[in-house]
Amino acid sequence: MTQLQFAFPSTPVASSPITPEVVAEHGLTQDEFQRIVQILGREPNLTELGIFSVMWSEHCSYKNSRLELRKFPTTGPSVLVKAGEENAGVIDIGDGWGVAFKMESHNHPSAVEPFQGAATGVGGIIRDIFTMGARPVFLLNSLRFGPITEPVPSAWGTSTPSAAEIATNRRLFAGVVSGIAHYGNCIGLPTIGGEIYFDPSYSGNPLVNVFCAGVLRHEQIARGAATGIGNPVFYVGAETGRDGLAGAAFASRELTEESKEDRPAVQVGDPFKEKLLLEACLELLAIDGAVAGIQDMGAAGLTCSTCETASRGGTGVEIDLALVPQRERGMNAYEILLSESQERMLIIANKGREADVRRVFEKWELPYAEIGRVTDDGMMRVRHGTLGVVAEIPARQLAEEAPLYKPAAKEPAPAPRLKLADLPVLDCHESLLRLLAHPNLASRRWVYRQYDHMVRGGCVVAPGSDAAVFYVREADKFLAATSDCNATFCALQPRQGAMMAVAEAARNLVCSGAQPIAVTDNLNFGNPNKPENFWQLRECVEGLAEACRAFNTPVTGGNVSLYNESPQAAIDPTPTVGMVGIIQEEKHITRAHFRDAGDAILLIGSISGGLGGSQYLLQLHGRKEGPLPRFDLKSEIALQECVLALIRMGLVKSAHDCSEGGLAAALAECCFVGPALIGASVALGTRNLDRREDDLLFGEAPSRIIVTTTGANAAAVLALAQARELQARSLGTVGGDELVIHTDTTRHAWSVAELHAAWSGALPALMD
Repeated sequence: MTQLQFAFPSTPVASSPITPEVVAEHGLTQDEFQRIVQILGREPNLTELGIFSVMWSEHCSYKNSRLELRKFPTTGPSVLVKAGEENAGVIDIGDGWGVAFKMESHNHPSAVEPFQGAATGVGGIIRDIFTMGARPVFLLNSLRFGPITEPVPSAWGTSTPSAAEIATNRRLFAGVVSGIAHYGNCIGLPTIGGEIYFDPSYSGNPLVNVFCAGVLRHEQIARGAATGIGNPVFYVGAETGRDGLAGAAFASRELTEESKEDRPAVQVGDPFKEKLLLEACLELLAIDGAVAGIQDMGAAGLTCSTCETASRGGTGVEIDLALVPQRERGMNAYEILLSESQERMLIIANKGREADVRRVFEKWELPYAEIGRVTDDGMMRVRHGTLGVVAEIPARQLAEEAPLYKPAAKEPAPAPRLKLADLPVLDCHESLLRLLAHPNLASRRWVYRQYDHMVRGGCVVAPGSDAAVFYVREADKFLAATSDCNATFCALQPRQGAMMAVAEAARNLVCSGAQPIAVTDNLNFGNPNKPENFWQLRECVEGLAEACRAFNTPVTGGNVSLYNESPQAAIDPTPTVGMVGIIQEEKHITRAHFRDAGDAILLIGSISGGLGGSQYLLQLHGRKEGPLPRFDLKSEIALQECVLALIRMGLVKSAHDCSEGGLAAALAECCFVGPALIGASVALGTRNLDRREDDLLFGEAPSRIIVTTTGANAAAVLALAQARELQARSLGTVGGDELVIHTDTTRHAWSVAELHAAWSGALPALMD
């Protein structure tokens, strides 16, 4: 393929005056406009106003959240690239290898076009990883939708979702899953885990958070800085079109029925072209001395990549839009600069190495063009052929000096408090079946059967266990990864809910035999200019920060997605936690399901439950009420250290976290998340506990792990746990074809086949 030298003819941007109405249409305040005038020493033209509108949008600048993000721990001996320095953080995993990983959102686009919104979200996060010089190895996702089945009538006050709303939520769910599967499968990356929840707060406001991890040698870390005065700037990848126009600004305002018609703000992806781009970029980066800097054209497209590389390098960049490959006729400067067309990169080559760039991209049959050069004046200067200079802005002030705000915060009215005396005890046999059949607990096989989780041959623990485990052949390392957040907990008590999200993610990794090493996050909230919303954000950030410090898991980066709000309401606060761990030896890999008949079942942690915020209370009683069960970081860390030590000693055959659905649901999942169904008989021995039966079975107290071991090792496991001052008890034995739970007064028995049918058949029945 020859280098593209010329694009279609362009038309100038209309020279209409910049009125207050035009400024407001660009999402800028009058104070921000005056700040722009001061920076430029003159009024901006329309193209420059568009540039500032996307770069100073919440999506790109984090102007309402950046001060809060400074509370996160971001350093440590294993941190090779810390949060905020580059496109993704990098953590040392030993022997000269590092893992780059990050989570991003594509929420608003997925509400408008679920397939393309989700697909291009996957494409964007993959580019963030290979921009670092890392080869992407696997994907996760965290998804939230409105109800896809009719809830208990009183669950949400006086209103329940209409049939039309439920149909819309199912359409969004199906479209998002299909988009994720399409992009990941086509590019050849396995999607090996994730989470999905359904709640009315997400009706019309789905959350699509996508995660990617890649591996690289320490010396392969690439930087996104425009260094070397006079170095050539190359545009590589797909041609620029009008799709995704001003998508960053679109993602920085509330969703309305009118904004959902803003389809030009949704990008269109091509995973096959991205695969070529990935291979071409990694090949070019492997050529010693060829590349000075590299940057993905993500949010804000060519604008962002140009000014950010210049800012990081302390230089300037000058480009000519007439040289940019374009796939549509008549695109003006505003459109070319603000387009978020996918599968594009900006490469700063070292002078004299232009031939390397041309050779590699011609080999992979990808468009490319030399569009500019690095300058020494600190300016982002944009020319457009014979039209001359169409934008000239100080790069650092554009990229790094957006206004920062500290919105007002106001604690909302206290969440309703549960009065157990007023709560009827439901039939426990039927309750477990109903919980397992609810979309929040049911098998996700309908989802992950659409994902090719076996491509690359590295998935050791497939979707369905507490955490996914992946063998990275290049590094001879076993990585575990998970994403977690209980948004109901965060809605009821934001700070504690966020702390519990970090703890659950770490607990899931430990149950898989991994030592947690670092965190990425995706902070999903409503409009920050509403004091109650910002209070939730602040509380959640402080909860995440405290927990990450306690677990010694630095935050390597992530994403803030605000304005997740419709005219009806904001979403529940959803600070999603993506966490990665490392497994020292293959023999330590642990799965959630029961293994062999006769194994002893033990509970490490308190048997006590707590119905506040539970799925039992929410889905079967229709009440979203607190308080949450008691949570203590010190006890949680002691529990995890104990279980990980037991795994490494070879004393644990299976381990499963107790979370949604409580102890009864966790025991049921242990019976059938493996390759075969197997029963269990347990006795809770609750005579001295002042607890209701439904509380014991379905309460969701944290810091509890069900483990199995051989009968001969059971006493040793209990003794080791108790020596660490942890509560631990024998529950029973694996075997049979029933799950039997004895309390002091009642014997409950379920056929494992019956439980499995309820759990495995729910989503197919709703979606197929």
